[in-house]
Amino acid sequence: MAQPTRSSPTGALVLADGSVFLGVGLGATGIADGEVCFNTAMTGYQEILTDPSYAAQIVAFTFPHIGNVGTNDGDVETSSPAAAAAARGAVFRTSPTAPSNWRAGDTLDSWLKKRNVIALAGLDTRALTRRIRERGMPNAVIANAPDGQFDIDALKARAKAWPGLLGLDLAKEVTTAQSYVVSEGLWQWPDGVSALKKAKFTVVVMDYGVKRNILRALGDVGAKCVVLPATATAEDALAHKPDGILLSNGPGDPAATGVYAAPQIKKLVESGVPVMGVCLGHQMLGLALGAKTLKMPQGHHGANHPVQDKTTGKVEIVSMNHGFAIDAATLPKGVKETHISLFDGSNCGIELEGKPVFSVQHHPEASPGPQDSHYLFERFAKLMAKTAKTAA
Repeated sequence: MAQPTRSSPTGALVLADGSVFLGVGLGATGIADGEVCFNTAMTGYQEILTDPSYAAQIVAFTFPHIGNVGTNDGDVETSSPAAAAAARGAVFRTSPTAPSNWRAGDTLDSWLKKRNVIALAGLDTRALTRRIRERGMPNAVIANAPDGQFDIDALKARAKAWPGLLGLDLAKEVTTAQSYVVSEGLWQWPDGVSALKKAKFTVVVMDYGVKRNILRALGDVGAKCVVLPATATAEDALAHKPDGILLSNGPGDPAATGVYAAPQIKKLVESGVPVMGVCLGHQMLGLALGAKTLKMPQGHHGANHPVQDKTTGKVEIVSMNHGFAIDAATLPKGVKETHISLFDGSNCGIELEGKPVFSVQHHPEASPGPQDSHYLFERFAKLMAKTAKTAA
């Protein structure tokens, strides 16, 4: 009896060093280039793939079963239409099965097609993860061709030619084109997301790629959010007479975005208005205060990272997504390190002594991930209330 022939691969991931991973193509057809990182979260794949911080990246999921609960409109983390694509590609161990969840509105494959995200399933994600851990995050191209026809040499050349994230300003690609206002709280069972009835604060959000759940977490502590483009000036922000300023997360090299953003952040700090930074916003606050940033070999991507709040001694499990970090050795006098990663000791938080200014590397809004760090929004609200009372 003749053995069945194996069908030809319809998807490929080709690294800049010439390594080739073949599998089943999913999502959009075509070719995309980006930096490959691995994410260790076991849930929240839709939130991950719609996080603007993943712009120009290909996300390899270490958890083998991705997509089995489908997708829905409520778990999209992009806030600005410009950030609709977010991640350029996704890599899975196994192909998603039919969705089995009461909230599912679409299959992952169909949803990826609509968002023009190329995906690949059926390869050894453990081998890929190990390669990244040992050699760092590689530049690569991901391709999906239903006919299985690939020009591997051309893909290798394209992957090798892609310049990578170092020196790349991506905030301008994912930020909002114009200002808008959000007044809503966090998702709550069984009502979902509810509108903020009466705002206690006005927070101007500098949008470098803000996640929707950050805006909702601010709403949960009583803040109406006025979202401004990444290129907005300090004067633009202060014209709204805010009670606080939120420097959002986002993609790319903070030093590149910091060329135009850091001087504005410095003015905001000097204004006396409370400032909170998250992820890219944290890194650029560091730049504005005189520190330097560096590129990490593999970064931190997942929802199970241990971080210690040095101001309280508390250890929390957090959601992380970053490939750059503040170089703690360059923190100037007067800037205190408040949080550190218990994985590698890297900087995860700072505060400006004597000023209502602080930031963290991790994502206190989670989505996905544990909610151990939601207290940071409450800390921010207390700073805004105290500053307003002092000014009065």
